[in-house]
Amino acid sequence: MHVYVSFFIRPDLREPLMADFPNATFTFAPHDVNEEALATANVLLTYGEDVTEDMLEKAPQLQWIFVASAGIEKLPAQAIVERNIIVSNVRGIHKKPMAESIIGHILALKRAIPWMYEQKKKGEWSQDVRQEELNGSTALILGPGAIGGEIGRILQKFDVTTIGCNRSGERAKYMDETITFEKLKDYLPNADIVLSLLPKTKETDRLFSYDHFVSMKETAIFMNFGRSNIVEESVLIGALKEGQIASVVLDVFDEEPLSKDSELWTLDGVVISPHISSRSSRYVERSLAIFKPSLRKFMQGYRNLENIVDLKRGY
Repeated sequence: MHVYVSFFIRPDLREPLMADFPNATFTFAPHDVNEEALATANVLLTYGEDVTEDMLEKAPQLQWIFVASAGIEKLPAQAIVERNIIVSNVRGIHKKPMAESIIGHILALKRAIPWMYEQKKKGEWSQDVRQEELNGSTALILGPGAIGGEIGRILQKFDVTTIGCNRSGERAKYMDETITFEKLKDYLPNADIVLSLLPKTKETDRLFSYDHFVSMKETAIFMNFGRSNIVEESVLIGALKEGQIASVVLDVFDEEPLSKDSELWTLDGVVISPHISSRSSRYVERSLAIFKPSLRKFMQGYRNLENIVDLKRGY
């Protein structure tokens, strides 16, 4: 079994990986493509963004792609499906760092912490600021999966009412109630926090319209930590300018890096998180904790691996 790894793994994690699988050959090529190694690779361990049709053509023996990311939209899906290559990912490992990031942003806005930082920079003592309690508010979470559930669990400790929103309306863990996309607009007027964690699919494309922002409280916080396709940037900017919502926290954008010309940089009430909410010093460690059991099963001939992805559905 030949495993090709296209991203950097620290020596303290790489060496135990090789020791756990003495019958496998590992090629670590984090900077340059090793075409000779690709030619015999059976398994590709990748972040996903470097996988191209050309790369697949150079890997005729490839049977399984393990994506150390939740997002798979940049993969050449058609070429992978045609070759019946298995794709799995690390769905679920982001929940701890992302939950901490998102809860941190919510508390910072509610308790006016960014304002305090600005006052300190200006050397001004002022108590002229509005502070709100998170306690007793309502959070509407679009995409109440592993990450949404972890956020819901923490928010419920603050006595926050959690409402999940997904395609099916099927009940989700740590949600007081779960609704379908069709009912979204009916629930927005009561939401203090609207958080999207949705993947990029046909069903989620531009799901959030201008009318949805009109339905929201003027004091509401809108947060997008899923994929940017849920709302058009110009619509979001328009809603902010018109005062339809109070605050926006964005971790994902149509164009990354975000253009320096984007109005989002200069608008009041906008927090720009440069797609780093899931970053953690333990990210690769957690990825390998999912990869190792699956590799063991794969080498034994099993194909029912953890977190198999349906490329036709997009998740």
